Amino acid sequence: MSATRLIDRGVIRVSGEDARDFLQNIVTNEMDEVTPERAGYGALLTPQGKILCDFFVVALPAEDGGGFLLDTPLLQTTDLMKRLKLYKLRAKVALDDLTESSAVLASADGAPLPADAGFVYDDPRLPALGQRAIADAAGIDSLVDAEPEAYHARRVALGMPAGGRDFPYGDTFPHEALLDQLGGVSFKKGCYIGQEVVSRMQHRGTARTRVVPIVFDDGIATETGAEATAGGKTLGTIGSGANGKALALLRLDRLADALAAGQTPLGGGLAFHLAEKPGFIGFPFPGEPGFGAAAGAVL
Repeated sequence: MSATRLIDRGVIRVSGEDARDFLQNIVTNEMDEVTPERAGYGALLTPQGKILCDFFVVALPAEDGGGFLLDTPLLQTTDLMKRLKLYKLRAKVALDDLTESSAVLASADGAPLPADAGFVYDDPRLPALGQRAIADAAGIDSLVDAEPEAYHARRVALGMPAGGRDFPYGDTFPHEALLDQLGGVSFKKGCYIGQEVVSRMQHRGTARTRVVPIVFDDGIATETGAEATAGGKTLGTIGSGANGKALALLRLDRLADALAAGQTPLGGGLAFHLAEKPGFIGFPFPGEPGFGAAAGAVL
């Protein structure tokens, strides 16, 4: 077991008799599937369908007061609280920011976390990521034996995007951040904020920009935020990297055109190529059968 404390995470509690219905009506994931035995992954969107914040949803058992804990990006926690309060209206819901008193742990090597690490749950996005936990901040240091960089290096190696690092909040559609590939969007539930835009992208196959894993030819990843180009044209942006690999938010149709023209993709001036496609990605990469005008669509 190797655990790290993710200091860039916050925690919000949503409780009260209307808590489940309240979340069901505003978030992208199916709340009926979230139980004390199974966490969820989803997001709150703008009315235009772009991600304001993505998060994990952990259901608390009745003996712990019930309700839900949201494992959220720290920098988005204050704004998320404001928006949840805005949408609360007359719902019988209590909202509490527990960031100051809580800590978020994650497996750095995919192994299970200690059962006494707090509210422990399997990462709902991908089993290979292992477990996460929400615990009291006091005394948590005794469980930590790895730096956050170890977790992020493993995440990058697995091709798993992270908001704020690999895609910007407020300007990214769920398909672009791979939420459709990771169970973060339900296409069967009723309306939620931004639902019409997301459904249209799904059914029309218009998601041409995607976060994809890349490998730098010289084995050294460039800095986060560097521009990705080919033939003098912009492809997108390089996200987090480690050990010569990185994640990049790219226009896949432009990348396909560049490769067809024999142009070398560059990230921050360094040559790169697409990495092997992770098993959780179901859309075709450039050069694969099925890749075409609706590049990156779910076929």
